[in-house]
This record gives sequence, C-alpha cells and structure tokens, in this order.
Amino acid sequence: MAKRKIVCLLLALVLVLLAFSGCGKKSENTVVIYASSEEYRNEYILKRLKEQFPDYDIKLQYFPTGKNAAKIKAEGTNTEADILLGVEGGYLNDLDNVLADLSSYDTSIYLDDAIDPNHKYLAWERFSGGIIVNKSLLQEKGLEIPQSYEDLLKPEYKGLISMSNPSSSSTGYIFVKSLCNAWGEDEAFSYFDRLAENVYQFSSSGSGPVNALIQGEAAIGLGMTFQAVQEINNGADLEILYFEEGSPYAITGTAVIDGRLENQAVKDVFDFLTSTLCREDKEQFSPESIFKDQNTTIENYPQNIPYSDMTGLDDLEEKDRLLDQWKY
Repeated sequence: MAKRKIVCLLLALVLVLLAFSGCGKKSENTVVIYASSEEYRNEYILKRLKEQFPDYDIKLQYFPTGKNAAKIKAEGTNTEADILLGVEGGYLNDLDNVLADLSSYDTSIYLDDAIDPNHKYLAWERFSGGIIVNKSLLQEKGLEIPQSYEDLLKPEYKGLISMSNPSSSSTGYIFVKSLCNAWGEDEAFSYFDRLAENVYQFSSSGSGPVNALIQGEAAIGLGMTFQAVQEINNGADLEILYFEEGSPYAITGTAVIDGRLENQAVKDVFDFLTSTLCREDKEQFSPESIFKDQNTTIENYPQNIPYSDMTGLDDLEEKDRLLDQWKY
C-alpha cells in the first residue's frame, strides 16, 4: 500500500511538472516582437499586423534599444522574442551569433550606408538629431537663437539646455560621436565639459530634450528631428537647427532570432514588416531615407539634411571606450 501511494505521488508530480513545462511554450501561430520604437509607432505597427494576420497571436513589447540588446545577449536563442525591431545597428552587430542569416533578402533596394555587411539585420530607419529651440521661450528671455555649438557655451544659456545622456541614450551618443569625428576626442570632450555648465538636465531617454522644450523647462535641446517635427505639427513653437558640423544620425534595424524563420508565422510577420510596414512608418513618422527609391515627406520635416560624419558609430568597443570618458 505504501509503495502504491509513493508511485501515485510520483506520477502526480510528473504530470504537474509536464503541465508547467508546457505553460511556457508558444504555439506556432504566436509571434513575439521586442521593439525599441516610440509607443505611438509601436501601436500603429501592432494594429496593422493584427489586421494583416488575424489568425496569428502577435505580441509586441517595448524595450529601450540598449536594454533590448542586453536582454537578448543574456538570453541568447532561448529568448521569448522572435523579431527585434528598431534596434540601433551597433547593438545588432553585437548580437551577430544570436541572429538569423538574412542574406536571402534583397538589399539592393537600400542605400549603401543602410546595409548590414553581415546580413543579420535589415534597415528600419535613419533617425537624425538637431539643435531644437523653443523660440517663444528664448524671445521671452530676450535671447537670440544660437548659430553654432560655440554659442551654446554663452553664459546667458546657463540652465536652459537639455541633452540626453549618451551613457543611456543613443540620441545622446550620436552627438558625442559626431563631434569626436569632427573635432577629435580631446576637443569634443573638452567642449562637453564646458557645455555641462549650461545643461540643466542630461535626460535618460532620447525624447527627454524635446519633452523639456515642450514643458518650458529648457529653451534649447539636443534632440531628435522627427520628434521635434511631430511637436511642431501639433502646434509647438519650435525650430530645428543644424550647425556647421552637420546632423548626427544612426541607422536602426529589424532582425530575427536564429532558427525562428523556420516558423511560417514569424517569416510572414517579418516579411510584412520589412516590405510594407517599414515604408508606412517612413511615410507617417520618420521619413529620412534608407531606400534608394524613397521619396517620403512629412509636413515641416527638414529637406536635404546635412548629415554628420558618423564613421565608427556601430563599433561598440569604440563606444565603450568613449563613454568611459563621459563624466555626467
């Protein structure tokens, strides 16, 4: 009798363990996307995917680009994610051994600087930065619109400048890398040491500077072009400036975890993202060119943006070395 009870208990335990082990498994129709785009863009993407694939269970989770990459690096191919979306190219390069080979996809449609030579991701967007000013606030304080990076060091702008922290934000880092390339590291970091005296806040996110302008907490922000345009189109009295050194920018991409393209649902969703939704995103939110035949425009979006030299942006070792010098 005692042996029978033990056997029964063991069988019950095995059944419980089997039940729990099945809980975490996804069905073949489930597709999980880890996205680093802004919330309103993610909402549009998820809506369109569900319209296109009503029989698929599509889940989209937001993670900032650095945290997104770190999560995948830690989890490897065992991650819940199937597709990564809107992650900066440098981070995707660092995940090379986790990502599927996309060499079967046609990259001839992309501009040369938007092509990953390792064929582990396809370009999603080009996002640029600029010096954004709150014209009303500057006028209220009797201050002129700055015309150069050197102007931002003037004492009258003390406490009126916002920049995102390059240690936590890709937007902040593209400004650092742009000036390092233009001036050399020593001069660039010397400049940021002086600029810090006028900065009221180094925000943790790339959207922080423009948000500070909208809230009247800052008059000048080193921020994202497309975010500033969105606010201008919502009625904000902002102006976007590009100084002599040009507009810093980065390319983000979309990728698939290795082995997941074998799932038809994942392949269908990825193909629709890259063939259709990427272009729709450019038409509605972020029109800067990644395709050779692209001719998208958005009201009040700057034309012929003078881009900076961003050589070495995707080198994560170089990024770590530069950020070791960042004090703020």
